[in-house]
Amino acid sequence: MSKLAFDEKELNVAFELPNFANPGGPGIPVYSFPIKPMDAMKQAFNHNAQWMSAGTDVGFFCPKVIPDHIARGFVFEAEMIPPEQYGGKDMFGIEWEYVPVVGGSMVRPGKPFLDDANEWYEKLVWPDIDSWDWDASGRANYDYLHNGNANFCWLLNGAWYERLVSFMEFENAVVALIDEDQQDAVKDLFDRTTDLYIKIVDRCIEAYGDGIIGFTVHDDWGSQRAPFFSEATGEEMIVPYMRRLTDHIKEKGYVAELHSCGSLEQQVPNFIKAGWQAWTPMAMNDTEMLYEKYGDQIMIAVIDKSPLPDTPEGQRAAAEAFVKKNFSPKKPSTYSYMYGADHLTDAYREGLYKASRLAV
Repeated sequence: MSKLAFDEKELNVAFELPNFANPGGPGIPVYSFPIKPMDAMKQAFNHNAQWMSAGTDVGFFCPKVIPDHIARGFVFEAEMIPPEQYGGKDMFGIEWEYVPVVGGSMVRPGKPFLDDANEWYEKLVWPDIDSWDWDASGRANYDYLHNGNANFCWLLNGAWYERLVSFMEFENAVVALIDEDQQDAVKDLFDRTTDLYIKIVDRCIEAYGDGIIGFTVHDDWGSQRAPFFSEATGEEMIVPYMRRLTDHIKEKGYVAELHSCGSLEQQVPNFIKAGWQAWTPMAMNDTEMLYEKYGDQIMIAVIDKSPLPDTPEGQRAAAEAFVKKNFSPKKPSTYSYMYGADHLTDAYREGLYKASRLAV
């Protein structure tokens, strides 16, 4: 599609979203976009961006038909459930305990399900995903998803390292990645979990169709200061299996996005090799450096870490300067509404949108 000329009328607020970061505070303005956000996002992934997304045009979908979303305390769909129903067993029968103060779940403390990765061949009971009521979920969420937004279906708990941690606990999982006596078993496990997630992706596509444009798959690889394992270990032990899933997602015509928390600058080459089309780095990463270095290979959600000016005029100017440095239609980025929300005042958001539209 050719570029769309900017019209000032686009800045008219079509409606407002609830302010989840500040309940009871002013709503978040949604502009009068010239085309459906889902179409604009698809174009961005084809290096023909029409504007820089800052979150209001993206939909967050975590259906409860997948047991892990209830266990992990992450359900976002048309029919929400109360927090007291969070926790319980994931698809493999692992017990999770929801912790309200942190808004998430952890594996219930106790003896790990696996002491050694080689035990999985005998111990794991694989979920029957065809028994989940996909048809009912598709019907219940049809209107929720067919809203014109670029909706991504999130998949927790992931198929690889995070899944291994849920089976073995953190320390044992790290050791299993580098222990020669366990590595073959880990690779076989990841091969099998990848097969499972390919089937889950297919069932999601059947249930939700064009209501979603892609999948956001979880696999946390790092702490506040460093990755959990080396780049070489990630490349050998995880990347080939990620690549099978991302290839499948893209072959089906959907976007493959990774959600991976931690300080992971050195792992970005692995994310690219694994075929991910987008990644949202946490704030401890230098997102502007990552955009400069890798933005033509993977869509980076960038964060403005400069001081926010006090005046609306200054905020608009700061946003314009940020866009000039960190966005172009052929090398698109998004603004990280997850980790850069402190800058997203009405004026700064307006500056981001207008500057990116004028850059087209």
